[in-house]
Amino acid sequence: MAAAALDDELERYVRHLTVERRVAARTLVLYRSALATLAAAAARDDLPLREAQPHHVRRWTARLREQGLGPRSIALTLSAWRGLYRWWGREGLVAHNPVDGIRAPKAPKPLPKALAVDQAVALAQQAPPTDSPVLAARDQCIVELLYGCGLRVAELVGLDAVASHTAAGWVDAPDATVHVLGKGRKRRSVPVGGPALVALSRWLALRGEMARADEPALLVSQRGTRLSASQVRSRLGALAQSAGLPTHVHPHMLRHSFASHLLQSSGDLRAVQELLGHASIATTQVYTQLDHQHLARVYDAAHPRAKRRG
Repeated sequence: MAAAALDDELERYVRHLTVERRVAARTLVLYRSALATLAAAAARDDLPLREAQPHHVRRWTARLREQGLGPRSIALTLSAWRGLYRWWGREGLVAHNPVDGIRAPKAPKPLPKALAVDQAVALAQQAPPTDSPVLAARDQCIVELLYGCGLRVAELVGLDAVASHTAAGWVDAPDATVHVLGKGRKRRSVPVGGPALVALSRWLALRGEMARADEPALLVSQRGTRLSASQVRSRLGALAQSAGLPTHVHPHMLRHSFASHLLQSSGDLRAVQELLGHASIATTQVYTQLDHQHLARVYDAAHPRAKRRG
């Protein structure tokens, strides 16, 4: 992106951002563009920038929306404008900040991405792309615990093989339960299903071949130490690719899939909330929208009058 041309006064503000604020180069480019937009809007209205009032800023913001600028881009633009007037205010060049109180339109929250049931099952059944039976058992355990228990990746890698007073979380295979320490240091217990138990038992039987003797972590790397979240993401991505899934799969997508598929089958929002460890049921309710999308797809595919929806 070419640097936007600014007058001397705005260039002085950019130098302030560069030297005193040490703003990142990419942010400076975006702020330059936003300041050029501000200068052009004021010039169009034949208005000196320092005389701008809130109603001017509202009108200029409305123009940005009419031009198709998205909520996030408008928010960044307003942030650049607000910073300029705040700086001028500190220098005594303006009496008030006309951008204060002006908010960008709310950006719609994207729905969480979940796999279809057949995709999740295909991923869980896919043989890991490795010749090592130990690595294969570990990777299979990763998938089954993420999808079968709805764990966050941090909760997964924080699990220890056995309970202790220092463990953030641990697995209790005889009780078919995983105990985790979630967000806000909130503990919860999640049942482990049959396939996940099989994968867990298989991995526990081989774990000693890879783990260091003093390593408490359930999941370990080839160096014998606790597996990292980035390593889990990498292994899961490779497994999804070998399974031929038409989308990038990350650990949180399996948590979304766990919640969505459980809600589709049970309709029990409160139970799903408890299993996910959400403090508020409003966080869990987003999965009802995914459930509605699933029902709409079923309707479109199966009902003889579905074409009327088009």
